[in-house]
Formats: sequence, C-alpha cells, structure tokens
Amino acid sequence: MGQKVSIGEAAKALGVTPITLRRWEQAGKIEVERTPSGHRRYDLAKMYGVTPRTKTECTRPTIAYARVSSYDEKSDLVRQVALLESFCAANGWTFEVLQDLGSGLNYKKKGLRVLIKRICQGEIGRLVVTHKDRLLRFGSELVFSLCEAFETEVVIINQGETPSFEEELAQDVLEIITVFSARLYGSRSHKTQKLTEALQKAAKDL
Repeated sequence: MGQKVSIGEAAKALGVTPITLRRWEQAGKIEVERTPSGHRRYDLAKMYGVTPRTKTECTRPTIAYARVSSYDEKSDLVRQVALLESFCAANGWTFEVLQDLGSGLNYKKKGLRVLIKRICQGEIGRLVVTHKDRLLRFGSELVFSLCEAFETEVVIINQGETPSFEEELAQDVLEIITVFSARLYGSRSHKTQKLTEALQKAAKDL
C-alpha cells in the first residue's frame, strides 16, 4: 500500500490540477479513498501509473500579460513587458506577450479578451503576470479559475512588497471614480483630468 496524500499534494506530484483529478475520479480512471470527515485521499503508488498530460498539452506556449491604467503610466507598461520577457526567457519558455492600456475595471480590453478566449480554447499552457491585479482590479480570481479548468499554469512574479489594505483601497477608489468621471465628462476632458490629479494626490497622501 502506497502513501496516501490529499488532493492538493496528489495534483502537485502529478503536475495536474485538482479539477483534473476529480474528472479522472468521475470517469473511473483512478481510485479515491475518503476519510471519516469526507476528504479525498490518493495512493501515490497507484497514481504514478496515470499519465497526466499528453506531449501536445505540455508544449503549449506561455502567455505573459501586462497592463497599466492610463497613458501616463505607459513607461511602467514598458518596464512590465521587459520584466516579463526576461523572466520567461530565463526559464526557457516559448512565450508571447499580450498587453493592455486601460482600467482594471474594464472587462472588454482587447488583450484580456484575447487571453480569455485562448485559455478557453486550451491553447495556453502557462500565464505569467507581475501581480494578479494586472489582469483586473476585481475579478482576477475568475480568470485564474478558468486557468485551473483548462489546465493553464499561473505564475505571479509579485515583484516588490504586497500593497497594504489602505493602499489597495485608495487605488480601487481612484480607479472607480476615474472610470465614472470619464464616462460622464469624457476621458480627455479638463474636468476629468483635474479630478484624476486631485484623487492621485489624495491617494499618495493616504
């Protein structure tokens, strides 16, 4: 009898997602034991006889995604792309970069829509971002759930310290008000630009 491990440990050992293990269980490809409390336990000795992925799936390309909110941050977009390219190249991955210039509250950005479509088509083997909020300010977990469902690995570089709760809240409020003021007055209007500058100053003061 082999070592019995949790679903997370079994998934990591085999290089698949927990969702894949559940699918194999439903299809009768693997045997799963249950603890008295109902948790799944897997026998690794038996599990290693299961082929986790085909060669084609393993060679799917890596997609690096970069985003900034406005034209004023375009220099940061250049730095993001350079970091992503260096990181992917250092790991020896075949990759391409998708980038967007737009609010993290906008779900219709061109690059993001292309990314989600390709994930759902099973074309992407790995997604790399510098930080999870580069995808969306709210809802990045939905994209990560799609990645899990379609067996796309997620790599978050996370350069620098994680922002504090106050810093994240200030940034979220800034983005929300900027988006709605742009819809009300126009993205390039004098009122919107003055409001954005005032909000940025207030956020820095916080």
